[in-house]
Amino acid sequence: MIENYRRILTLPGGLRFSASGLVARLPISMVGLGIVLLVAAATGSYGVAGAVSAVYVVAGAAFAIVQGRLLDRLGQARVLVPMVIVFSVMITLLVVSVQAEWPRVSSYLFAAVGGAALPAAGSCVRARWSHALRGRPADVQTAFALEAVVDESVFMLGPILVTVLATAIDPVAGLAAAVVSGLVGTLLLAAQASTEPPPRPSPRATGDRTRLPWRTLVPLVVVMFALGSLFGGAEVVTVAFADEQGNKAYAGPLLAVWALGSLLAGLVTGALHLRRTPADRLRLGALGMCLTMAPLAFIDSVLLMGAALLLGGIAIAPTLIAATSLVEQSVPAARLTEGMSLLHTGVVAGVALGAALAGVVIDRSGASTAYLFTLAAGTLAAAVAQLLPRRARSGAR
Repeated sequence: MIENYRRILTLPGGLRFSASGLVARLPISMVGLGIVLLVAAATGSYGVAGAVSAVYVVAGAAFAIVQGRLLDRLGQARVLVPMVIVFSVMITLLVVSVQAEWPRVSSYLFAAVGGAALPAAGSCVRARWSHALRGRPADVQTAFALEAVVDESVFMLGPILVTVLATAIDPVAGLAAAVVSGLVGTLLLAAQASTEPPPRPSPRATGDRTRLPWRTLVPLVVVMFALGSLFGGAEVVTVAFADEQGNKAYAGPLLAVWALGSLLAGLVTGALHLRRTPADRLRLGALGMCLTMAPLAFIDSVLLMGAALLLGGIAIAPTLIAATSLVEQSVPAARLTEGMSLLHTGVVAGVALGAALAGVVIDRSGASTAYLFTLAAGTLAAAVAQLLPRRARSGAR
């Protein structure tokens, strides 16, 4: 296991751009929660706080594909630097607008622009790995597994950090830390020109009519949307489950255990040389995630729920790694970041909708019944995954 990771991390610049990407990605798991904590503290309304946070998330998902296209055509440095500056300014203005009690519409506006400008650091790092390891598919899989582990680390550390800063110091402190980490990490990533993939001109400008493999991407994005709904729903339902068990504080450890299962599975996946195609692994992974959601509605013990979530987490990282590998193998190299951004859009949109719908079910029927929503989302993912082509066209290489 160690040898596989050592081989890619000793690649010139590999450790530096992966570490920079980790810091740059922290706002992904910090800003949405930070907005809720800030706005709720200032207005006393979780409804308003959730609405502002939702505007931020939806704007980011909507603009991700456009940003991916710009990254492919103009290069990472030319896009990331202005994007992170706009992001930092908008989130700062959002904080000021809430603290100074400006008209509420200003908070929505700053949240929307800030979400749209959040740099796609994860897609950029994966594109760098794909460029640096071209012709070495086994090492690309290891690199994507490493980045899946980084993602899980971000989602374990970010919420804890923003919550501690917001509750122990000041609600502004959590968002300030998110802005600083995003700004510093993104600028460090953009400065590493030696590992940046070369920009690819617009297909129209070069006469290249290379198309995206929609036969693969359409069902893949639907699968990612369904899995995002599962993630978003499960997070909200787990908080409600902990509350029903008598202590909402149980939610943090339960979700951390879920992420831990994914992190460990991601590490193991990167150490293996898998013979199955990414599409086959994605079908199996989606089915596994569906099955692990099935017993949750019938559990009424925190310890048993922790064990079930740990088991369920094992399916997450391998499934996401398979999805990323499928994009890398089937999308033309000139549009790789755009293809990665499609996955991001699907997941984020699913998380937003899943969290909202799960909340409605919780209010009406309680947490146990709401876990059936996550099972339904997993079932949709497993069913649509069967529509993926058995042999994906290799457009990237």
